[in-house]
Amino acid sequence: MDSRPVGIFDSGLGGLTTVRELRRLMPQENIVYFGDTGRVPYGTRSREIIRRYAVQDIRFLLSREVKMIVAACNTVAAALAGELDGWGVPVVEALTPAVRAARRATRTGRIGVIGTSATARSGAYDRALRELEPGLEVLTAPCPLFVPLVENGFAQRENPVTRMVAEQYLAPVRAFKPDVLILGCTHYPAIKDLLGELMGEGVTLIDSGQEAAREAQALLRTRGLEGGEGSCEYCVSDSPADFAENACAILGERIPAPAVKIDIEAF
Repeated sequence: MDSRPVGIFDSGLGGLTTVRELRRLMPQENIVYFGDTGRVPYGTRSREIIRRYAVQDIRFLLSREVKMIVAACNTVAAALAGELDGWGVPVVEALTPAVRAARRATRTGRIGVIGTSATARSGAYDRALRELEPGLEVLTAPCPLFVPLVENGFAQRENPVTRMVAEQYLAPVRAFKPDVLILGCTHYPAIKDLLGELMGEGVTLIDSGQEAAREAQALLRTRGLEGGEGSCEYCVSDSPADFAENACAILGERIPAPAVKIDIEAF
């Protein structure tokens, strides 16, 4: 048994969708979560800034002696494709598992992707999908306001502001008529019900946070790294109180102890 924690990081609250799924799949695992709430969102930053932030996030988690790192941030995965290895522990990112799941789910070969501006600009999802199957038709749409809406507690299905923004963002995606839509940001599952309603029953939504958790589960088992007592430590780079208030809406429960504020620039 390996009781070292699994380290998970994201720009803010979004990676909690991965925490929620991993806890469901492997409730015995210890988890250290870092949400970079002081610098959210990553999706509007340059590639160089995203790289610097990701390196600091990883260094912090390594200081907690984690046995695995989950980069539960699609922006990081898209901007740093192929650059997340070499840290001495396995690293799971959210993009590749979502792409595989979308390829399995599509019947028509038409796949929509929504993500941050940086993710859309990178073209990473398009390339990864076409590497799996060159004939796939892919449309990627940036949805930059979804992250701040979720971070500020506007995740309710009936929220008129979020609904208005979602209708506008999804209009070109709906016109494309995909049968699969990848939620290419781990914040987006927080508004999954609304997105599913607007896309319609015939469209399968791929939750990248959920797929990342499943990938982590498989890797932990394959490498014999399972074990723990089910503890969760939450760390942030800004207000712990604000994080706790909005985190419970995503996790479905209150966090067991106050989040710890970290000086991430020290890493």
